[in-house]
Amino acid sequence: MQAHSLRLNAFGLDNVALTPTEVAAPGPHEVLVELRAASLNYRDLMVVLGHYNPKMELPRTIGSDAAGTVTAVGSAVTRFKPGDRVASLFFQDWLDGPFTPTTGKSALGGPIDGAFTTARLFSEDGLIHIPTYLTDEQAATLPCAALTAWNALVEKGNLHAGQTVLVLGTGGVSLFALQIAKLHGARVIVTSSSDEKLQRARALGADDTINYRTTPAWDKAVKDLTSGLGADHVVEVGGANTCPLSASAAAFNGHIHVIGVLSGTDGPGIDPRQALVKALNIHGIYVGSRAMFARMNAAFIVGKTQPVIDRVFPLTDARAAFEHVQTGSHFGKIVLSLR
Repeated sequence: MQAHSLRLNAFGLDNVALTPTEVAAPGPHEVLVELRAASLNYRDLMVVLGHYNPKMELPRTIGSDAAGTVTAVGSAVTRFKPGDRVASLFFQDWLDGPFTPTTGKSALGGPIDGAFTTARLFSEDGLIHIPTYLTDEQAATLPCAALTAWNALVEKGNLHAGQTVLVLGTGGVSLFALQIAKLHGARVIVTSSSDEKLQRARALGADDTINYRTTPAWDKAVKDLTSGLGADHVVEVGGANTCPLSASAAAFNGHIHVIGVLSGTDGPGIDPRQALVKALNIHGIYVGSRAMFARMNAAFIVGKTQPVIDRVFPLTDARAAFEHVQTGSHFGKIVLSLR
């Protein structure tokens, strides 16, 4: 069958093109999925611009995550049947256990072709059933942004009720972190440069908010809000320029979950002396495994967690979607419709 795939032929937004591609019938352990929606991640933009891996082999179908419906399965497939609604795993080979040196080689839209396509073959291990109450657009936001936040707070951080979570910004990972923290009975502090976004974060359950543009010493504001104790968890999506303030805002024995580099990679970073004196736990978070995804789905089903979608763009308008990511003006996830 023929699909239409978003292919990167050379680095740069001008070199992304919607291209017809042939999809073969599934092999014994393969599943054919008609993909209905995909979500954009900052990583996808970095891939397109050549900042993620300048040595990546091209051309490449881009895209880190998507959701859709199974249309055919191979003769040996046991996990899925036609009609099942599924989401892709970002790491096709990371089923359970710790991250290994070879895990990254199975990442969609980087070392292998990605998910910004109308149909794709997957190994049956590279998919997971999605909660039935979610739309395809909502489900497409789970494989990267939601699972990253879940891995950070729950799997690595052992989040529990009564703790304080500091969330930087209001992008996809950050808002999922807010929702996961509230699902576990935690207190949440959110930062943003926009009062309007902070108001929307409060509507989602944020207990306290800080405008970092009007309050540049937001680490001190966090400590003031916590009677000098600081945050038990910091969802650090900013990068080298925000890490020093995150370390300052963290509580003794607190967790800093290093997830993104939105403010860049060149900067002062975390002072090792502060990490030592405060006995900080610093976790590098790179999405998560299939087993983590299953546990997250179970929690989301109980809590009826609703992913926050900023805008949905048609696949034919992918460039505008990428440009919207570049502005940083979004609240929640940006989604591509693949229908």
